[in-house]
Amino acid sequence: MTSPETVNVAIIGGGLMGREIAAALQRWPALIDHPVRPRLTAVCDLNPEALEWFRRIDSVTTLVTDYHDLLADPSIDVVYIAVRHDLHEQLYIDTVAAGKDLLAEKPFGIDSAAATRVIEAIDAASAFVRVSSEMPFFPGAQWAIDYVRSGAAGRLISVRSGFLHSSDLDVRKPINWKRQAQFCGASGVMNDLGMHAWHVPLRLGWHPSRLSAQLQDLVPARPGPDGEPVVCDTWENAAIHADVDSPAGAFLLDVRTDRVAPGNKNTWYLEVVGMDGGVRFSTAQPARVEVFATVDVPGIGREQSWQIIETGSQSVWPTVTGGIFETGFSDAILQMWAAFLAERAGALGTRFGCATPDEALAGHRMAEAAALSHESGRRVTVAPA
Repeated sequence: MTSPETVNVAIIGGGLMGREIAAALQRWPALIDHPVRPRLTAVCDLNPEALEWFRRIDSVTTLVTDYHDLLADPSIDVVYIAVRHDLHEQLYIDTVAAGKDLLAEKPFGIDSAAATRVIEAIDAASAFVRVSSEMPFFPGAQWAIDYVRSGAAGRLISVRSGFLHSSDLDVRKPINWKRQAQFCGASGVMNDLGMHAWHVPLRLGWHPSRLSAQLQDLVPARPGPDGEPVVCDTWENAAIHADVDSPAGAFLLDVRTDRVAPGNKNTWYLEVVGMDGGVRFSTAQPARVEVFATVDVPGIGREQSWQIIETGSQSVWPTVTGGIFETGFSDAILQMWAAFLAERAGALGTRFGCATPDEALAGHRMAEAAALSHESGRRVTVAPA
């Protein structure tokens, strides 16, 4: 194998996800024979105190509070951006216009109009851009995807995909930007979590033709900085019920994105059921994939059975981690970056890739159709992909 290409990476937004990505890049030697070697060299955050954590990373030589200074650096190849949703559009457009490639956080702009403008800027700049969605890179998720692609399920009956957590269960939690539409977007939770739930269905070609939706605003106000209640005008939970047309016949697609899902920390799930078989996976039990089949049971005869299989550690790109070991969120992030940089280098092949800008735009259209359905109380047609 030839020597890996060195790619200089910058992060805009030094908060939770910025630190998580920085930590993942430091684990890069865990990947086997990857064609790229990323180096985190620059970080930007408006808050100088947020930059202090990144001083522990030897490769970081630039720490700035103005992202324009970072984009002006000709040595930077790729930028990862994790900031407030309403800031995405301008930062994404400025990044690609500066000649940088981009791994963008979801949502891809605050709505479909913003996403469309970003895609136009990407096309004008000929930039390589993908959208962050790490959950499908769990090994169990990849097993489920491969099972579906094999056709083993037969004619599909139903698909369930979702992302659930309980971060808004505490009604005393102070107000922040994710609970305000002017910053998070009118789609609320569907902006914040929707890409996670739509990535796999869209990648498998399941574009709904019609849908209905139920949206929930469960906490109408939260404490402000002075303790007085401030209006929360974003949706906490969203349930979408869609029809997907296919050559074998239409099937049902249920997509959930919940911020108030008691008992769920940060759960992504996928379940696909067909006439001949089925598969399901949840990050709540990350070492387990369940496969449905009709089997011969000694002494009983033919019976329906959900069978449990342990997955091990390997996902899209091989690692030095033993196959018997279990995987977690930080491993999924490493795999997402491995896929992103391999695809950028033209070396991903048939492996599963990161979410595309077009898939992100489709997610926006689904969210906007869901809002229309909820408001009107009727089933609505989805704009074509």
